[in-house]
Amino acid sequence: MLSVIVPTLDEATVIAASLDALAPLRAQGHEVIVVDGGSRDATAAIARPRADAVIDAPRGRAAQMNAGAALARGDALVFLHADTRLPPDAPGAIAAALARGARWGRFDVTLDGHSRLLPLVATAMNVRSRATGIATGDQAMFVARDAFAAAGGFAPLPLMEDIALSARLNAVAGPPATLRQRVVTSGRRWDAHGALRTIASMWRLRFDYWRGVAPARLAARYRSSPPSRAPTLIVFARAPVAGRVKTRLAASIGVDAALAAYRELAERTLAVAAGARAAGIVGEIQLWCDPDTSHPALDAWRERYGAALRTQRGADLGARMRNALADAVQDDGAGIVVGTDCASLDVATLADAAAALLAHDAVLAPAEDGGYVLVGVRRDLDLFSDMPWSTPGLLRATRARLAALGTRAAELPMQWDIDTAADWARYRALSARTPQMPSPAPASARVAQR
Repeated sequence: MLSVIVPTLDEATVIAASLDALAPLRAQGHEVIVVDGGSRDATAAIARPRADAVIDAPRGRAAQMNAGAALARGDALVFLHADTRLPPDAPGAIAAALARGARWGRFDVTLDGHSRLLPLVATAMNVRSRATGIATGDQAMFVARDAFAAAGGFAPLPLMEDIALSARLNAVAGPPATLRQRVVTSGRRWDAHGALRTIASMWRLRFDYWRGVAPARLAARYRSSPPSRAPTLIVFARAPVAGRVKTRLAASIGVDAALAAYRELAERTLAVAAGARAAGIVGEIQLWCDPDTSHPALDAWRERYGAALRTQRGADLGARMRNALADAVQDDGAGIVVGTDCASLDVATLADAAAALLAHDAVLAPAEDGGYVLVGVRRDLDLFSDMPWSTPGLLRATRARLAALGTRAAELPMQWDIDTAADWARYRALSARTPQMPSPAPASARVAQR
């Protein structure tokens, strides 16, 4: 009996086809276990009727695959990426390899994608694996249960967990069975980043792993590659309740007027966001709400602007922003956070921010009051802990943090937001002259690299 273990994270677009391809194995008495690492989409719901078990585990392939192995009942374990298809005769091929005395192994791989270099990449992967006895997750590794236990399972590494397990299995169970039957793995990573660039990056990562660079550093480099999709736009908002929004402004113009101003600014921000999404500049729009998503106005904004509602989570603003961005940057993504009161935010500004993230790890749009109105990242960065929020020193402290982290950062032109009666009067005067804010300079002139 085989236990096929499939780690997943936000794979709703492919998981149905992947698991449907395993239906014949289930019909033969083998089991399929899906281990989800906290998907934000419908991955788990789609998988449940197509698998014998769907379980949750801490995010990270190593932890997820170990959790699946702990639940598995099979004599041998097969670790299958969500975008990889086994050949039809996989059970017989694995059984034959184990009967010949092998304790573990992998398949040859074919990469399915657009680049003409993918056949060459796949051939190189297969030849290298056969020569070195090292397998990768793309090759559908399989291992006898006792050998997996003897190797100690997957090491808790953020990257290279397959290479580490291969080395350990070679030591405790002998060389792998290198099967000629081919699995088909998606070439989306190579297509997204360019085949030559991806090849060079992966070889450099493997070389640095071999010479002892910490896997955590390698994982940070791996995640800092250009985002494979348009960035998620995260709008931080509060439920529009009188006395809880625009409190500084309310001291000058009154609670009810401040509430009306907040609603107007929030809808303006969401309209800009929707325009950026229609232009393909950003991907999903997420409205992260405080204290929760229950206010009727938030649901109305969701309907009107196509924004997914999320509840802010974290002890302070910094923790809440980092949590939201950490979700966005998973799986080669990027995220941009804005508030609801930047009077100068427009589609061109969001286009500049998205363009900056193609070549930088972070982007900021500074504000006239010494803070910033936009921050974007393409990897998880500790930019928000112990910061002087709501003070003129925030931008300066954030610049220093970026420099200390060795982060490639870009800054957009100065923006302004609305906190005081003077800010509100400025905004109303501009709104009276024109229905839209003045057009900014072209993107090529707007991003200043630091």
